Amino acid sequence: MLRHEVQPGKLVAGTVLVVAGVLYAGDAGGAWQTPWFVAIPLVTGGLCLAGAVALLTGLVRRRRKGGRTGADPV
Repeated sequence: MLRHEVQPGKLVAGTVLVVAGVLYAGDAGGAWQTPWFVAIPLVTGGLCLAGAVALLTGLVRRRRKGGRTGADPV
């Protein structure tokens, strides 16, 4: 199995969009009432948070990558 990078920004974005989908699925199924204006701040705030997490992750990775020389000390 191939290894891949963990991307926390995409994880946050996906989680927020799944939560928005569950809220509206519950509303459509009659389990509860969700006002129409809930989705806008939820999705917008979640995407802004995901962007901030992705930016922070990129800065941390760039800083760690720049500190390594690639040569092992003998």
